[in-house]
Order: sequence, then C-alpha cells, then structure tokens
Amino acid sequence: MTSFTQKVFAVVKQIPPGKTLSYKEVATQAGSPRAFRAVGNILNKNYDRLIPCHRVIHSNGSPGGYNRGATKKIQILTTEKAIYISRTQKLAFEIGQVPQGMKN
Repeated sequence: MTSFTQKVFAVVKQIPPGKTLSYKEVATQAGSPRAFRAVGNILNKNYDRLIPCHRVIHSNGSPGGYNRGATKKIQILTTEKAIYISRTQKLAFEIGQVPQGMKN
C-alpha cells in the first residue's frame, strides 16, 4: 500500500457520520490537491468497512461512484442524514432506480 493510499484512508476514517468530503478535499488533506481522481480509484478498491468511503462525494454534491453501487451509497448517506432526498427520489429507490439528478 502506498503512503498516499494510507493518507487517503486516514483522512476518510476521520469523516464522521452525517458529514461528507469531496474527492478534492480528501486529496488536499492527504497532501496532493490535484490527485482527486486517484482518491476515487483508491476508494473504489476499498472493502474495509472501517473506512467509510461512501462519505466522499463529488465537489458539485453528486454522490459519485461506490464499489457497492450508487444506489447503496445514496441510501447510506440518506440514513446518516448526510444528504436529503425528496419523496419522489425515495420512490425511485423503492423500485430499484437511482433518482434523477443523483446519477454519476
């Protein structure tokens, strides 16, 4: 594991429930502000439940990718009250779709 990967994991471990950071914010805190794509690639390979990679989102507020699926990421963030979804969006989840405006 590279030292940058270790730094990314250390930053992400510190994100509390109900809060999020952008990929760029994680990259900056890990010491490489322009490596936001690398942060995404690192987190996409993470399966350690102690590293809450679902709390890292795009700078524009969209959820971004998640190795367990975008729908799962949005559901977890909603449960943690890190994001709010409308009733219409909730209905889309119930039929197994990613709500409009929340796609990658």
